[in-house]
Amino acid sequence: MSAKPIIIPLEGGETVSGLLLVPPKPLACMVLAHGAGAGMQHPFMANVAEGLSERQIATLRYQFPYMERGGKRPDPPKLAHATVRAAVVTAAKRLPKLPLVAGGKSFGGRMTSQAQSLAPLPGVRGLAFFGFPLHPAKQPSQERGKHLSDVNVPMLFLQGTRDALAMLDQVEPVCAALGPRATLKLFADADHSFHVPARSGRKDADVMREMLDTFAAWLDEVLVI
Repeated sequence: MSAKPIIIPLEGGETVSGLLLVPPKPLACMVLAHGAGAGMQHPFMANVAEGLSERQIATLRYQFPYMERGGKRPDPPKLAHATVRAAVVTAAKRLPKLPLVAGGKSFGGRMTSQAQSLAPLPGVRGLAFFGFPLHPAKQPSQERGKHLSDVNVPMLFLQGTRDALAMLDQVEPVCAALGPRATLKLFADADHSFHVPARSGRKDADVMREMLDTFAAWLDEVLVI
């Protein structure tokens, strides 16, 4: 099954591209944002979308405007938040009978959580983060997680134990402070890209499968809340 290219309208007449992948009997739709350095067609994003489709979860991947233009500098937060919101609205229009969840890889997940903290994303039942970027590399901090206290839907944090952008002694207290809203799942030896070294005895594909199984189980719980 291949993803269907779509156009997502933004305020002011600008548009961005999206890829909608819908399995035969979808249970929900994940609105999936890319990381800062690679767009929606990056292999990681494609693997997530295809893996979720196998688990009967639709996905709408989309570009942020800077990526659409071929730029390298991420958009200002206000524009990124507006893009997240537009993608959620588009998903709701395309798949009106499906419950929605949202989030993404690194930067995309953080922009989604910021948008949700400022004003609830319509119809979104939960947020999922594939490597939440809590701080810059070698600069441990919890500052980028402060807005999460204003998010009032369930959150799933999928984090590698070697993630240089979310050291365990930083991300664990952040999730603990969020209480039952937050579910933290750690993947041994995985870095921010969810790559594991050969010495771990596992392959990246093993980590991806574990992540998607975790996501699907979490989603089952979210949908009954």
